[in-house]
Amino acid sequence: QVQLVESGGGLVQAGGSLRLSCVASGRTFSTYAVGWFRQVPGKERELVAAISWNAILPYYHDSVKVRFTISRDNAKNTAYLQMNRLKPGDTAVYYCAVSSLWRPNPANSNYWGQGTQVTVSS
Repeated sequence: QVQLVESGGGLVQAGGSLRLSCVASGRTFSTYAVGWFRQVPGKERELVAAISWNAILPYYHDSVKVRFTISRDNAKNTAYLQMNRLKPGDTAVYYCAVSSLWRPNPANSNYWGQGTQVTVSS
């Protein structure tokens, strides 16, 4: 079993930056791929970025390429999402999740965090 806790969300002006963290409990975190998802009311949860268990394979949604960077530190059981040049369209609740499959998606992700709100003002 893996428990995930996100932090780092908040209110930021357009063009600003935030770094989200996802801290995992349990000794198997390093064996999972990690995905960062986001969701706005009325829309499906979408994968924003993902990273393989060994940090070799990154994935980015087209809308965040160049602006967002995903990383992980398996020794600290933590994954990160550095978000730069934020836009109002990035406003959402952001979730981290882990999956034993590549690439993570809402259906195959085994464990989820509670989510953290990111609000970008114009």
